[in-house]
Amino acid sequence: MNDYLFRPIDNISLVLFRICFGFLVVAEAWGALITGWVKSTFINPEFTFNFIGFDFLQPLPGNGMYLYFFVMGLCGWGILLGYRFRLSSFLFAIMWSAVYLMQKTSYNNHYYLLMILAFAMSLSNAHSDLSLDVKQNRTARSNQMPAYIKLFVIVQLLIVYEFASIAKLYSDWLDLSFIDLLLGSKKNMPIIGPLLQYPLAKYSVAYFGIVYDALIIPALLYKPTQKVAIALSFFFHLFNSIVFQIGIFPYMSLAFMLFFINPAWLRSKSQGLYRRFNQQYQKLQPKNTSVVSLLLLVHFLVQLALPLRHHFIQGDVLWTEEGHRLSWRMMLRTRQGSIQFFVTDVKTGRRETVDLNQYLTAKQISRLSTLPDYIWQFSQRLKKEYNEKGKQVAIHVKSRVSVNRGPYAEFIDPNVDLADTEWYYFRHNPWILPKPLSN
Repeated sequence: MNDYLFRPIDNISLVLFRICFGFLVVAEAWGALITGWVKSTFINPEFTFNFIGFDFLQPLPGNGMYLYFFVMGLCGWGILLGYRFRLSSFLFAIMWSAVYLMQKTSYNNHYYLLMILAFAMSLSNAHSDLSLDVKQNRTARSNQMPAYIKLFVIVQLLIVYEFASIAKLYSDWLDLSFIDLLLGSKKNMPIIGPLLQYPLAKYSVAYFGIVYDALIIPALLYKPTQKVAIALSFFFHLFNSIVFQIGIFPYMSLAFMLFFINPAWLRSKSQGLYRRFNQQYQKLQPKNTSVVSLLLLVHFLVQLALPLRHHFIQGDVLWTEEGHRLSWRMMLRTRQGSIQFFVTDVKTGRRETVDLNQYLTAKQISRLSTLPDYIWQFSQRLKKEYNEKGKQVAIHVKSRVSVNRGPYAEFIDPNVDLADTEWYYFRHNPWILPKPLSN
């Protein structure tokens, strides 16, 4: 196995991907500044909803997050140019992971994928060609990489796409209920919007999405279907970018195709970028083979376990949301809800209704009204606030939720004191009521 994982292969795909990846990092970081995303996500809110267990990760005070994202953009330039690549990529990986974990009001699966890739890139030799590190003699020039790097990318993508396809195999997707909602919101788009309202377009989007996700990685690996797969990928990802405006993810997905294309062809088309090496490959000297093999095994076991965990948690993940994140469940549902928080002074019995607008932005309230971890976190925050005032309180909620415009149903047990509950990551939280039979 080690002979297979650590054998030397051409690294042109990794080197070119590094350049694309660095550009996308710059676009993500500085685009967040330009579009006002940093302001609306980190500056305007009184507090952010971090991932539970990561309360120590908080936005920098004042305008600190502007500087934070500017530095991440500089890291992107370091990755792109191969300038102090290890430092640039590892620093970005740490900073982006903190951004990802310190807020979840703006959540996309590509944020998670970007975190995984950033750490993987920082451990690779992606700067061994076409880089300032080579030019300035900080690293030796090479046209090789160990085969496990390419294998890592392919297996990671296979997991992403296969679980995305499997997740679509549920009733509201298959009968187009969700697709009606998804494409109905695009009807006012110029030219393409009205076309997407036709039944044929809706069927095409629904079932092409399932088939594409299921077959694209095998099709890219199989030589006879590779060209067709590449053409379909350009169509699929550019369509998603234009219609759904999902940031850098479509372009990152297109950049991944570099790992499937014949490296000799890539070199022949990239001669203007680099001075060609002697094509005689020298066997790489494997380092820390046992450690690398163990890390790969653990990583992929986790990557398989996380998307499967909801099957071991009581209830339907589409209703409870338990096990939804980190599972490649992309663009699968829409949720609406209403919620009221009631704080009762345990000593006096006095009850008051919380004005959410005094604490939260409109987007945060929208998430809070439908997602159980937000509800629990906000309850804990209220408890802490009242405790600091010397009051012992009980907190109850009245919550109703609709999934995919279905009928509203009670979501949280109104009799449970959420100030006196724990949050369970890997098992069902019993104060989330069962999915109603009519949903």
